[in-house]
Amino acid sequence: MSFFGELISTVFERRYQKALSEQVDARSTEELCRALLSSQGEVSGGAIARMLFERYAQMTSAEKHAFFEHLKTELEIDPEAVRRSLRAYQTTPNKQTYRAFAAACEPRRQELARRLNQVPGATGQLVAMRKDLLGMIQERADLQPVDVDFQHLFSSWFNRGFLVLRPINWGTPAEILEKIIAYEAVHAIDSWDDLRRRLKPSDRRCFGFFHPAMADEPLIFVEVALTRGVPSSIQGLLADDRDAIDAQDADTAVFYSISNCQAGLAGISFGNSLIKQVVSDLSKELPGLETFVTLSPIPGLNKWLEATSLDAAKAENTQALAAHYLLEAKRADGMPYDPVARFHLGNGAMVHAVHADADVSENGRRQSNGAMVNYLYDLALIAQNHEKFAGEKTVVASDAVKSLSASVTPESIGE
Repeated sequence: MSFFGELISTVFERRYQKALSEQVDARSTEELCRALLSSQGEVSGGAIARMLFERYAQMTSAEKHAFFEHLKTELEIDPEAVRRSLRAYQTTPNKQTYRAFAAACEPRRQELARRLNQVPGATGQLVAMRKDLLGMIQERADLQPVDVDFQHLFSSWFNRGFLVLRPINWGTPAEILEKIIAYEAVHAIDSWDDLRRRLKPSDRRCFGFFHPAMADEPLIFVEVALTRGVPSSIQGLLADDRDAIDAQDADTAVFYSISNCQAGLAGISFGNSLIKQVVSDLSKELPGLETFVTLSPIPGLNKWLEATSLDAAKAENTQALAAHYLLEAKRADGMPYDPVARFHLGNGAMVHAVHADADVSENGRRQSNGAMVNYLYDLALIAQNHEKFAGEKTVVASDAVKSLSASVTPESIGE
């Protein structure tokens, strides 16, 4: 098509969309949902999708509740249709009967989300919509089936094949750097100077996963310190007056902060892929790196201790109690109580070392009496460690950590 032809087409398309917007404005939200699901044209469907997003953005909390209730009740699967199509497929298993069965098993709200996602910027708006839904589910558990469908779609839309790993440094656009400051969830970034200290020196790195449909929104990012030896405190790692080293002189890469950025993508796993990709990239860039560890918080320690008879001894025995907690504190399903431990152990890491007074910030004292832990990613053992943890729920740990844990006895805490 010639440039003039494309111009005329664009003008008419915009006028058509404007006319459609004026037409659909009088319809209810439920009517717009039905219209979008029945729409056959890309232009008309786009106009309806935009109108639905505009409507949603103006809704009160009660109106959003009603919208999700509509998705749950009116766009649900028909159990009888599922049974009929299953019987037909069992009787005559072929392409047509299988397609009919698969269609019957999919709630229409999934197709609604797909059609909403056809307009620019829709993916981010759907992620924000799920954030609202997750907040409501805390009081309305009956909305959980709607979230199952959101999570099912997002797991496909945000799988590793679509994610782009990008370095984040002092030259990254300010719009993204501002979001890094806002999204940092482990060690707060107090100022632009603080951010510069984490990004600009030669021995610092930061990487984030981005999605093409949300190009300026980090999904998750990790901050990395290049050091000589394994660090034992976050204070030393982030000290204002520390002396930077040349990256080529480092033998250790320390993952000291991993932050998920999008609340609407809760339950969609990025961290495993992020760490593995960063390890691979850093190994190629800096062949002298021999050790890959974290310096991680222990967010559940004090809460767990307060529920046990060990709480009284934490001031004098924090390091040993932290080791004992990481190795022995389990949920009812046999998995570690600590969420950060579950994440790193599930990735194939091992509990390498525990440090007292490693995070003396207010938050560090509140959640773990200042204790922190190194999880070691031994590239030769990651697969083996993962299998032990996933199959047998075995917490792999160094001898030093095992010894610390074993020292926690009734006698050692004065019981």
